[in-house]
Amino acid sequence: MEPKFPIAAITDEYSPDLEKALEPMVATGMTGAELRVVWGKNIMNLTGDELARARDLVAAKGLKVVSIASPLLKCVLPNSPPVDARLQQDVFASTATFEDQPRLADHAFAIAKMMDCKIIRVFTFWRTVEPRKCFDGVVKALSELAEKAAREGLIIGLENEHACNVATAAETAAVLKAVANPNLQVVWDPANALCAGEEPFPYGYRLLPPDRIAHVHAKDCHIENHKPVWGPLGTRSVDWKGQIAALLADGYKGYLSLETHWPGPAGNKFEASVICGWNLRGLAAA
Repeated sequence: MEPKFPIAAITDEYSPDLEKALEPMVATGMTGAELRVVWGKNIMNLTGDELARARDLVAAKGLKVVSIASPLLKCVLPNSPPVDARLQQDVFASTATFEDQPRLADHAFAIAKMMDCKIIRVFTFWRTVEPRKCFDGVVKALSELAEKAAREGLIIGLENEHACNVATAAETAAVLKAVANPNLQVVWDPANALCAGEEPFPYGYRLLPPDRIAHVHAKDCHIENHKPVWGPLGTRSVDWKGQIAALLADGYKGYLSLETHWPGPAGNKFEASVICGWNLRGLAAA
């Protein structure tokens, strides 16, 4: 059966070697690619020639770049409470600071234009021990990015990330209410909400305005001793069948994009992504 939604993947979940990653993606029926780490470098750190090569390789395989998986706002918000040291901070080869953000944003917009891509994924600063005290700072930063995106015809995709100040659907909904700009939309990640202690579906998802969900990340885990244990997509605690059915009923038109996370059988991450990619295709076709 053909998927009812287009499917994609963050390419480095298969391999940082873009050519190696694209082969199984195409075989699975994916039509989109998210670029995060390519040839061992964060997408923000590729040279102009490397960016052009990545664009051309994706196009040659008949895929479209659907999201620039940037590390924007994955840094410490100045004058905020202490960062919550219990949370793992995944930087994916990026070391940008708060002072770097304006330059990083300009570069992300330029890359999106070059790749003919609409969505730039962003975050909400590393989560502190009192995330509510960061709300105004988060809203200010996202408002500025959304205004710039509106001028450029692009979308700022806010990902709910359990290591950042907006981790749950409830926190995401509050930000969307504060920033009415339609160029701020959501990269909905149910598994991240689960890691943050929220039931992602149906509870969390129902808090979000469906018309502001631009993109969906697919991965799966269960929680042991307050920590996520990642596994094959569709086999753990996220109700992916229910979530996908709800997206379909609500008229979602975006991609379901694989972000494997599972280390895989015998630690083989490439094989893990191959397995999860086929699981995603099956779930999207159900």
